[in-house]
Amino acid sequence: MSLTPDSEVRSRDELVTFVRELHQDYLRRGHEWENQSLDHFLEALAAWMDDSPGWYRNFEKKLPEEGDWTFLARALQAATVYE
Repeated sequence: MSLTPDSEVRSRDELVTFVRELHQDYLRRGHEWENQSLDHFLEALAAWMDDSPGWYRNFEKKLPEEGDWTFLARALQAATVYE
């Protein structure tokens, strides 16, 4: 699982695949992750999203303005109850 600065997720299916790979990576080597608990992971997620304009600038990329932010928010919320 690798998402380089030049990688792009172009569809919902690709996003699903990426999240599944992320989950498998956690199962294999989650003990190596910086944020091993859900509370630390969510805090880091929020912090990175807040700081993301700087990340995009550092890699000379344009922050996507047309992203479906509501989809991502709904997916995160749904994961709290979905089985």
